[in-house]
Amino acid sequence: MSSKPAQELAATAIDEQAIGQYLQQHPDLFDRHPQLLTRLRLVHPRTGTTVSLIERQVEVLREKQAASEQKLTEFVRVARANDALADKIHRFTRRLLRTSTRAQALAQVEAGLREDFDASHAVMVLQAPGGAAPAAEPPSHFLRLLAADDPIRRSFESLFSSGRPRCGQVRDSQRDFLFGNEASAIASVALIPLTALAPHGLLAIGSTDRDHFHPGMSTEFLARMAELIADALARA
Repeated sequence: MSSKPAQELAATAIDEQAIGQYLQQHPDLFDRHPQLLTRLRLVHPRTGTTVSLIERQVEVLREKQAASEQKLTEFVRVARANDALADKIHRFTRRLLRTSTRAQALAQVEAGLREDFDASHAVMVLQAPGGAAPAAEPPSHFLRLLAADDPIRRSFESLFSSGRPRCGQVRDSQRDFLFGNEASAIASVALIPLTALAPHGLLAIGSTDRDHFHPGMSTEFLARMAELIADALARA
């Protein structure tokens, strides 16, 4: 047999349910009985003090307004960042359109990355003509020419297979090869495969900030940049 407290608790639950249903069915109750609004009391969620229903409603509206303003501010920030990025990509594209030789295209890619994107640690990796080892390293910190069978090239095969840019950390051997004497200062890297080239090439951009390039970031604009670079090198 149920105890009296249990019966009272069940009755209270039923009463509360009935009240809730009644209020839903009669949303104009407080319009017809405005004096009830001043008598209802609620506990403030932050201060723990007792406030009227009207005061609580005002607080809820303020919280919603603050959340909406925060979202709007974030939307504006993202929109401005996207607009600035679109402008940079536009300037980068125009640079490449004005080139007519492979050497010019490479020079403009390096200049565009450095001047428009503030990417001072950038390296382009291409296969040497004919696939043989280059006679000497070209006089450029930006360009690396590799033989077709170079072991370091094979270490990037998984990147070429995916065909998608990859951001975050790289192997020590890869970082040392790409950035040479500056490798110790590079904390994060964006690897951008140029799979539209035959044979495939690679663009690497390094940053001294460990969080600048991270696995969770969007790589869509990097993929589009790879297409622009590959088209310019293939055309020149």
